Amino acid sequence: MQITSEKAVVSAPIQQVFDFLKIPSNIELLLPKDKISDFQSNDQQCSFKAQGGVTISLVFIEHNEPVKLNMKSGEKAPFNYTLSILLSDNGTETQGHIEFNADINMFMKLVVEKPLFSLFNAMTERLKSQF
Repeated sequence: MQITSEKAVVSAPIQQVFDFLKIPSNIELLLPKDKISDFQSNDQQCSFKAQGGVTISLVFIEHNEPVKLNMKSGEKAPFNYTLSILLSDNGTETQGHIEFNADINMFMKLVVEKPLFSLFNAMTERLKSQF
């Protein structure tokens, strides 16, 4: 299963956006407060419960500065996945989106696809308000 969020344009240079996103605790600022709970973070990862009780655990694994951040599922996750934040430089603005990939069965896909798509789009929208 692959989910690609809508693209967002942020009114900030790409390096500034990248530096913000590479700090796991800043992910909390992008999450809709009414749809998540139990956010935790350290220097390398963050986790939270999404609406519906699914735990999202993100371990930051590599950065292709300043255009791509890669994360993978952590030990609290119910299935294996990768999440990438892709950025492109538009001068004084930055365009970005989220790509999520998971190897899951059809039943799990039906359960998580719509809520995750909605969550990722909310995150890209909230990123705009951080700058």
